[in-house]
Amino acid sequence: MANYFNICLCRPTLNQCLIFGSVLFFLTIVLKYNLDFNLSYSNQNCALWSEYCRNLYYQDLKLLASGTKNCSKIISGDLDEVKKTQIDNLIVTNRRVLATDKDYLELTKDCTNFKKLKKYVTFSLSDKERNYPIAYSMVIHENIEMFERLLRSIYMPQNVYCIHVDMKSSETFFEAVKAISSCLPNVFVASKRELVVYASWSRVQADLNCMEDLLKSSVAWKYVINTCGTDFPLKTNAEIVKALKLLNGKNNMESERPPSYKKRRWEYEFTIVDSIVKQTKIKKKPPPINIPIFSGNAYVVLTRDFVQSLFKNSIAKNFLEWANDTFSPDEYIWATLHRLPEMPGSVPSHIKYDKSDLNALARLVKWVGLGGDMEQGAPYPACSGKYRRQVCVYGTGDLHWLAQQHHFFANKFDPRVDDHAIQCLEEYLRHKMFYGNIV
Repeated sequence: MANYFNICLCRPTLNQCLIFGSVLFFLTIVLKYNLDFNLSYSNQNCALWSEYCRNLYYQDLKLLASGTKNCSKIISGDLDEVKKTQIDNLIVTNRRVLATDKDYLELTKDCTNFKKLKKYVTFSLSDKERNYPIAYSMVIHENIEMFERLLRSIYMPQNVYCIHVDMKSSETFFEAVKAISSCLPNVFVASKRELVVYASWSRVQADLNCMEDLLKSSVAWKYVINTCGTDFPLKTNAEIVKALKLLNGKNNMESERPPSYKKRRWEYEFTIVDSIVKQTKIKKKPPPINIPIFSGNAYVVLTRDFVQSLFKNSIAKNFLEWANDTFSPDEYIWATLHRLPEMPGSVPSHIKYDKSDLNALARLVKWVGLGGDMEQGAPYPACSGKYRRQVCVYGTGDLHWLAQQHHFFANKFDPRVDDHAIQCLEEYLRHKMFYGNIV
């Protein structure tokens, strides 16, 4: 190659320079092809934040919604575009067939191809993210495609993910989850599984099993965030890291004074009868803490020190043991432990520190009966999807409002109700991951 340079610069002839130009062009094409081919698997940043290289990565890894819908318009609040998707949802023949457990068992036989086909981001996008790993506890029991899309949406190689699969899940579902996990080195299945019964202690235990496993991980994660199979993120990993840093070592969750009707949940013992939690006539002793019980929900943002204290601090351990025969303990134990001065990252029990679900970071939910006209005092717009167990399963008409909120995740999503909503969020988040703005 050096001889070609000398020939062209010192004693050039037309034929010699044409040969040199052809060789240089060929090498450029080969290098570009190799870069494009290996984009998804590169551990190098390749000057990621140069416009050229960032564009190459995005073109290789972008997630585009199917069909003719314009997700940018939908997220911007274009009602005509939303109506198109709502009409499409009514046409049964237009509904996409979801991938099955067996489909994923087949796909994951070749992990390299699986990650490439599903467009997993297998490299850190910035030093700030690389140096701030997050842990995730994911409690699931069905719908393998929804789980895999959730995992892909939050996956980053520096993070760590524990998957708790319900004991009542089918064997093929469990095998499919294990197969997906085996393709990703920082994803694993919980070492202990629970038969999760709605509103029972088992839901808490599932998260505790994952938290205990996550503490044993070699990843030095800063915070743990718990999720379930009907969640979907509203923020990119970079946005979550930025928000966690601003917490400055504090936990974040819903935690406020409970309404009177909830108090029976921990004033009486409850037992499981035929997979249903039922109240007994036995009154419980007062809780072994010196503060009142606070109300919250199952989804929280916890510091590593807080999680370690769950297994080491005698006050926390005694309180958890006391709570294991109550109703829906996941909706008060975190909220209460967060107010104990002995727990790392806690806040005082004074009413000034109360935080509602709308002000917390972890999870955004639209409850039945609360959605409506915000100008008339409703806390949020009506659900554009369908209600399930008093919670909105979001539709595309909810995306404009969701995208403006500060929460990390929203619940619930279901591709059988409105797959357009999930597709548009996937497209929106993947674009924002690389460019930091709306599609």
